[in-house]
Amino acid sequence: MKIPITSSNPSSPFSLPKFIVWLFAFISIAYFFYSLKFAFSPPPCIRPSEDVLSFSILRPHQKTLGQVPRLEIDKEKTGLQHLVFGIAASSRLWDRRKEYIKLWWKPQHMKGIVWLDLPVKNNTDRRLLPQLLISTNTSSFKYSNPRGHRSAIRISRIVSETLRAMRSRGQEDGMRWLVMGDDDTVFVPENLIRVLSKYDHSQMYYIGSSSESHLQNIYFSYNMAFGGGGFAISYPLARALERMQDRCIRRYPGLYGSDDRIQACMAELGVPLTREPGFHQYDVYGNLFGLLVSHPVTPLVSLHHIDVVEPIFPNMGRLQALQRLMSPMKLDSAGLLQQSICYDRTRSWTVSVSWGYAVQVLRGIYLPRDLEIPSRTFLHWYKRADQTGFSFNTRPVSRNPCQKPSVYFLSNALYNPGKNETASEYVRKWASDPNCKWKMADPSRIQRVEVYKKPDPNLWEKAPRRNCCRVMPTKKGNTMVINVGVCGEDEVVEL
Repeated sequence: MKIPITSSNPSSPFSLPKFIVWLFAFISIAYFFYSLKFAFSPPPCIRPSEDVLSFSILRPHQKTLGQVPRLEIDKEKTGLQHLVFGIAASSRLWDRRKEYIKLWWKPQHMKGIVWLDLPVKNNTDRRLLPQLLISTNTSSFKYSNPRGHRSAIRISRIVSETLRAMRSRGQEDGMRWLVMGDDDTVFVPENLIRVLSKYDHSQMYYIGSSSESHLQNIYFSYNMAFGGGGFAISYPLARALERMQDRCIRRYPGLYGSDDRIQACMAELGVPLTREPGFHQYDVYGNLFGLLVSHPVTPLVSLHHIDVVEPIFPNMGRLQALQRLMSPMKLDSAGLLQQSICYDRTRSWTVSVSWGYAVQVLRGIYLPRDLEIPSRTFLHWYKRADQTGFSFNTRPVSRNPCQKPSVYFLSNALYNPGKNETASEYVRKWASDPNCKWKMADPSRIQRVEVYKKPDPNLWEKAPRRNCCRVMPTKKGNTMVINVGVCGEDEVVEL
């Protein structure tokens, strides 16, 4: 017996197709009203008491970096009044090294503190120097590096101590940069300003440079600013560092020095090193001549290890040699040590001018590509290292008697306000080798060099480029006259 199959009634109000249509209409209307409510409702407000998921490990008393008050960007151009210096010093060496600080310190225009390990005698020259303070006791901090000295902890804390000292005096307002250096660091303040002015001081910046030694950079870090060459920390970063530095230092008892402790804390703050090659650690021995005459195309910001290397001018003491460099620095700090290369076409000589320091005259034609590389008149920080141990290109000092230059060192520099021009005189100290057999004019007949140059205080506000030099005609038989200035259109160093 077959069971009859019941067919659905097409006219039934509960048929499946009609049900689907009504369900779709209901969902569409509901979605429409929900969208209207969402569009015209205010955004949800998260109460301060609500917990927010965070992947940072924070103790209850800690603040996030986002809670640092926003600084209004001051449109006033950065000047010396916006810098605060923290200088690490040793009481044992203070009598000698304070003379280096006097060379560049401007008491009426600068703010800063020299931090000593022990009190020193109250001398009559205090008004020529920054204020002297004694660092706080650091015996509660563990130091376990067997090759270093625990004074590194004291020196690393100068950042925090300087900031707190300025705050206690009510001098924190207007501070944009905290600049660190040693008592044997010689700064060029105007060039320091030129470099820092490129950066937004309301952001977190850690600015400095690496060592000249590749091995030093490997042992410590290529991400670290070497403190002897000086480094600058923007005010917001200094504040953030101050709040966490002591806790940070305790996590690194095995580090060697103060610089690597600073960099370790910077790593925890997430701030990388911004490299500026004008900060010079000078981790070398011997004669700096090769480095100074081939200075990179960047403003000279600092010199360091003055007591380690030979005096930068021959037949002088270290302090006297630096005093001589101060003369051109005051006339045209932007152009100090900047290299210019040109040719004496009639005599087939190559001329290299390192303004404010030295002039070299060489027999023959040398390419700029070679002359801009420092010659190794200096020795590596590690005595067993060879030329591959430097962190930059170098070239050997030539043994060929015909390739040894006549070198003329600065003897005087003056400014002519009527012409807006500097005149600097360079006197021969190292003559070219008389044993040369080349049949060409001998540069040793030139006894002195006169260089004329217009100061350009805005030099570093343009794209970096070497100035050009031109050998000028003169009737002075034993004198060479050179003009240095901005390169003209299509002017190229070529014959």
